[in-house]
Amino acid sequence: MTAPVRSQAARERTRSAWLFLAPMLTVLALVAAWPLARTVYFSLTNATLVDMRRYSFVGLSNYLAYDQGRWYGVLSDPQWVAALKNTLVFAAVSVTLETVLGVAMAVLLNTAFPGRGLMRAALLVPWAIPTVVSAKMWSWMLNDQFGVVNDALMKLGLIAAPVAWLAEPSLSMAAVVMVDVWKTTPFVALLALAALQMTPKDCYEAARVDGVHPVRVFFQVTLPLIRPALAVAVIFRLLDAMRMFDLVYIMTGTTDATITLSVFARRELVDFQDVGYGSAASTLLFFVIALMTVIYMAAMRPDVDGRRR
Repeated sequence: MTAPVRSQAARERTRSAWLFLAPMLTVLALVAAWPLARTVYFSLTNATLVDMRRYSFVGLSNYLAYDQGRWYGVLSDPQWVAALKNTLVFAAVSVTLETVLGVAMAVLLNTAFPGRGLMRAALLVPWAIPTVVSAKMWSWMLNDQFGVVNDALMKLGLIAAPVAWLAEPSLSMAAVVMVDVWKTTPFVALLALAALQMTPKDCYEAARVDGVHPVRVFFQVTLPLIRPALAVAVIFRLLDAMRMFDLVYIMTGTTDATITLSVFARRELVDFQDVGYGSAASTLLFFVIALMTVIYMAAMRPDVDGRRR
């Protein structure tokens, strides 16, 4: 008789959960699902901004098609392939650096030293600055003619002549990654610091009594304890990096060396006014981000016995 009572209670909890989630799901459907559906629909047409009322259905031609001995469509566009490569490189390098530096900063700020409160407050300054403001500020600082970065490096004797950080194809991606790391590392550090504040102290006391080296304590005790918080930080940063637009667009525009999938989709939609082609690029961006998220979540999912895969 206990089982049916528990089953009834479980059904009541499930019904209550869906009832409380209904308003959020309704708003999400209006602000996300409907625009996404419209984007997918337009990606199957030849619509343009010149006349949005007259367009025809072209199927998957905007994605990939073969005609008169050649392939055409977004998937066969060399610039889209370059944008995909740039996006993956940007996301991999920036998220990796932000995770490593964020954990290092969190460990440092978790120790007691004079001025720790001030340092914790100062840590949030780059994260609090709007991305548009950060991009414009760093664009001036990295300017090859009157930027303070070149001036400082020349005074230190590290370079002999001004460097065009944002105009040189071999340096522009590194410059954009550097600015993104500067801005968003505090986000990772904040989550890691919060996790460190909640770690049980008895684990460290036992390690100190046993004489375990601090490096081993970090990798065998600290990292496993803060791994859930790091997983949340990484997935949020990965999503942001994969859809990066404002930082890249403001600092380098639509140059081939740094163009991302979001910048490519915006160029096709706005600059070239090709709604069908741009919608196809936007839809592919959505699926790329979804695929990356699924792969990451599957890799981070614990086994039934609690151990990692």
